[in-house]
Amino acid sequence: MVYMFLAEGFEEIEALCPLDLLRRAGVSVMTVGVGGKVIRGSHGIETIADITTAEAERLLEKNPAEMVILPGGMPGTLNLQADPTVNRFIDEAVAKDAYLAAICAAPLILGERGLLDGREAICFPGFEDKLTGAKISSKKVVRDGKIITGKGMGVALDFGLALVAALVSEEKAAELRAQVQAV
Repeated sequence: MVYMFLAEGFEEIEALCPLDLLRRAGVSVMTVGVGGKVIRGSHGIETIADITTAEAERLLEKNPAEMVILPGGMPGTLNLQADPTVNRFIDEAVAKDAYLAAICAAPLILGERGLLDGREAICFPGFEDKLTGAKISSKKVVRDGKIITGKGMGVALDFGLALVAALVSEEKAAELRAQVQAV
């Protein structure tokens, strides 16, 4: 199961574009609302999450995380970082060698936990100092082992396709790129 966490102030496109691409690729993704099911993004768009953090906690045992996705945005990133369930899912992903994906400001969550040490990563400009120990990349989207990071909203499509490539295949990502006219 793939879990995408949404917290008040998340960047809508960084969540919904990758979510759409993953579901088009047939990946089972649960959106998890931090603080409830209706979550307001950083631009006032309300999104109804599939489940709450309490429901996600109950699901984790039976449906371990294959990937945990953290969209950026402010204050969404800080709200994700402060949530105990989000942190538990990150811990579980690390322990089980699952994928961690973060875009825009959200890679700071991984960086401040020391998870980017020695890894290539990217984030929204200005947050690089929070990526403790990371080799800051000039790429828009970076996959280093089981960690995938993206620069920001403008690369949400490429970020989503990188997630598809990791979970399904490069071929499926290329097929989706062509279908959505991004070639």
